Amino acid sequence: MRAAPTILHLDMDAFFAAAEQASKPSLRGKPVVVGGLGPRGVVATASYEARRFGVHSAMPMAQARRLAPNAAYLVPRFAFYRAISGQVMELLGRLSPLVEPLSLDEAFVDLEAGGVADDGASARAAGERLRRDILATTGLTGSVGLAGSKMLAKIASEEAKPDGLVLIEPGTERELLGPRSVRIIPGVGPATGEHLRRAGITTVAEVVEAGEDELVRLLGRAHGASLYRMALGYDDRPVVAERDAKSVSVEDTFDVDLHDRLRIRMEVERLAERCVGRLRGSGHSGRTIVLKVRRYDFSTLTRSETLRGPTDDVVVVREAAARLLEGVDTTGGVRLLGVGVSGLADYTQEDLFAQAEAAGAAGAAGPDGVVEAAEAGPRVEEAAEVPGAPSAATEPAAERRWAPGNDVRHAVHGPGWVQGSGVGRVTVRFEEPTSAPGRVRTFPVDDPDLEPADPLPLVPGGATGAAA
Repeated sequence: MRAAPTILHLDMDAFFAAAEQASKPSLRGKPVVVGGLGPRGVVATASYEARRFGVHSAMPMAQARRLAPNAAYLVPRFAFYRAISGQVMELLGRLSPLVEPLSLDEAFVDLEAGGVADDGASARAAGERLRRDILATTGLTGSVGLAGSKMLAKIASEEAKPDGLVLIEPGTERELLGPRSVRIIPGVGPATGEHLRRAGITTVAEVVEAGEDELVRLLGRAHGASLYRMALGYDDRPVVAERDAKSVSVEDTFDVDLHDRLRIRMEVERLAERCVGRLRGSGHSGRTIVLKVRRYDFSTLTRSETLRGPTDDVVVVREAAARLLEGVDTTGGVRLLGVGVSGLADYTQEDLFAQAEAAGAAGAAGPDGVVEAAEAGPRVEEAAEVPGAPSAATEPAAERRWAPGNDVRHAVHGPGWVQGSGVGRVTVRFEEPTSAPGRVRTFPVDDPDLEPADPLPLVPGGATGAAA
């Protein structure tokens, strides 16, 4: 723990959805859901307007449509989001050489290492300046948490949402955490929370009162000891720059233990795609794929597979993770899944798809029997980022070309975006980020005057998705 709140945590507000609203004037102030639109699609991000209907990330898209039938449902534009993320990360880099990205829209910053803060007042000034710079550069908002540790900085940014700043003064941790639900502590998901509740422990203060020995008895040595330290406010983890990372990984703890084998595989594939997104964002590739499975009884299994060479290809990582899952017994339920890549390198092996072919021919069958195309290119890459998004093998060419939310340009009407398509027609709304809400027009899907386009910058003079 530091004596000054010089660790900053930034979390952009509903990032994907907010970027879409900023890009599309007709959607501002309206519910927007971004994710895979196919039958197996899941929500990547929901705008705050959509969250009022109960829509949240990782929710099946079919359920989201039932909750918010009038929302705008869009496929993700990851090149666009990466371009905006690059602008944000550049601003963070001006604050300190120690920036630890967690995803496209979230990062820790060591303000002390950058020499911009050594007490609460200077840290708050740096945080407020960052928020203003992000808004001026991208047109989007982010929430900032400041504290003496990473755990508390992240808690603070969550409390700051949306579009705010919360600073936790060192020395107030115990008072702040004590009355809170034990679920506020990192690593305490629904299953751990329920396990503790049955033991009469529901608040952080009760965790401290129980003592380390009791927590170890309840949760095991590593988990119990870690929980006790966190409850006391102790978190000495340093901010580590991404270039120093030895591995990249993502994991999810589920509200309800997963039992269905197909659902478990879908989650593993989704995590693999997210992991590759982080891997590419860090400028690395890796040769060892790691699968982590925490079962219903808190036992944790780790399986790994080392490839012939480093990769950052989503097909290779996804199929390797799926193969690793085949060797894991998930009977009884799964509460956590994780996928990681280690053995990082700054280059990628040329014959990446040879690895995929060696694992199972040129195309690998997915869990629903659909063969996924093993081809490269930005359109396939973006579709693969979210389960259920259109893929080259599962969508007709016209539907794939005119996915809802994608950018287009018409020779007569100028730039716009696809609202929907089907039955040989495509509906386009013609507007720009800096214009008023635009007019909707419908065209044949093969209209020669209509073609895909690069995203327009949110702020005049800003970067576009084409640069990502």
